Amino acid sequence: MTTPVLSSSPRRVATSLSVLLPSVCVLAGAALAFLMFPYDLSFLTRIVIMMIFVVSFDLILGQAGIATLGHAAMYGCGAYAAGLIALHLSPDPILGLAIGAVAGAVMAWISGLILLRTHGITLLMISIAMTMVLQEAASQARWLTGGADGLAGITVSPLLGLFEFDFVGQVAFIYSVSVLAGLLLLCQILIGSPFGLALRGIEGSASRMRAIGTPVYRRKVTVYVIAGAIAGIAGALTAQVTGLVGIEVFNFSLSADVMVMLILGGAGRLYGALIGTLLFMVVHHLAASVDPFNWLFVIGFMLILVVFVLPKGLISLPTRVTQLLRRT
Repeated sequence: MTTPVLSSSPRRVATSLSVLLPSVCVLAGAALAFLMFPYDLSFLTRIVIMMIFVVSFDLILGQAGIATLGHAAMYGCGAYAAGLIALHLSPDPILGLAIGAVAGAVMAWISGLILLRTHGITLLMISIAMTMVLQEAASQARWLTGGADGLAGITVSPLLGLFEFDFVGQVAFIYSVSVLAGLLLLCQILIGSPFGLALRGIEGSASRMRAIGTPVYRRKVTVYVIAGAIAGIAGALTAQVTGLVGIEVFNFSLSADVMVMLILGGAGRLYGALIGTLLFMVVHHLAASVDPFNWLFVIGFMLILVVFVLPKGLISLPTRVTQLLRRT
């Protein structure tokens, strides 16, 4: 009677550690970056927020196989919602974060009901059109969104009533890292759940999952809403940290950048989203500082190199190296 319990206990411990590992790695890396780059915390905070955004995209592309170029729609809605709440209702950052998540989820639900009935090039084109419509609507609704000038003067109250956002960006960085670590934990739990396994099955073969009775369309809409909520949180963090929301939050280029980051790192595993975002943002920052007009050449060359050498992204580099060593 005791043998199964003893044998299953190490397995439970290993499962728990695998769930916690991404969050622990992020916290450890953030602590190291905080100590090594104390005067670059604003840039590091942007990286962390973009990591949240890319992780949300990995849920729909890497887990469910939903390819879209309109993910900026949920990000932008979250940013505008948090900005409007801070300006007109309450400057509490936690409330703004929650409202941003709701706005992103609602936008994902409304759009997902239509988008996810299509696939392939149709899905891509409709998702792009959706972000263009939202951008134009934000530009025209000047009375609400500030139009082309955007929402300016967004301020938030001290975090938890204790920690005031400082000029250096220490509180903003710790705040963003804490949100990222918490979301990674939730995503790991989701991926390992029966719902997450169903998503992987849908990504592998939707027709087979449909044949065994899995509600494929409903599962896709659900994960799209969850990813939309996380993207809305990323947008809300951007509004709170920068104090400004402009119509460029709906730009097609933002959705394209997110896809490039995920391809660089590797879709289907949360580590890939983190690695790809870090690499893209750092290379972009360095290349743009050297040549502000031709930095895309470096990104393009890097993307081509990764696609041909490591089709599954940088996350597959250890496996690739191991295979090469075995051959030699």
